[in-house]
Amino acid sequence: MKLKLIISWLLRIVAAVILLQTLYFKFTAHPESVAIFSKLGVEPWGRIGTGVMELITGILLLVPATAFIGGILGMGLMSGAIGAHVFVIGIESAGDGGQLFAYAIIVFVCCFLIAIMHRRQATALAHKLKLK
Repeated sequence: MKLKLIISWLLRIVAAVILLQTLYFKFTAHPESVAIFSKLGVEPWGRIGTGVMELITGILLLVPATAFIGGILGMGLMSGAIGAHVFVIGIESAGDGGQLFAYAIIVFVCCFLIAIMHRRQATALAHKLKLK
């Protein structure tokens, strides 16, 4: 039981740190961030909206009671990021050697494992909302 808790915290911290550290670039309109979202055709609202969602997701991941929701949101966000890299931006962005793409993969995998580990929270939430 203790090992599961340690693994959960490690996964949640890794995903949250990656999500939260990129906020600076999104919220300050860093030229690389602006270029990425311009290439996607959603600058500035896509950049700011994605940043807000990443902030919410990072917080949800760090709160034990909301880890499942954070995991699901994180998988959704990173699915979009991975798809954007594969189909529009390219694996490598602005000479980063694929670092942003790798971060998206890491966060997706962490969030997938978090959602599996905390799946009982979904059942509890369904009971609270009487969705069962």
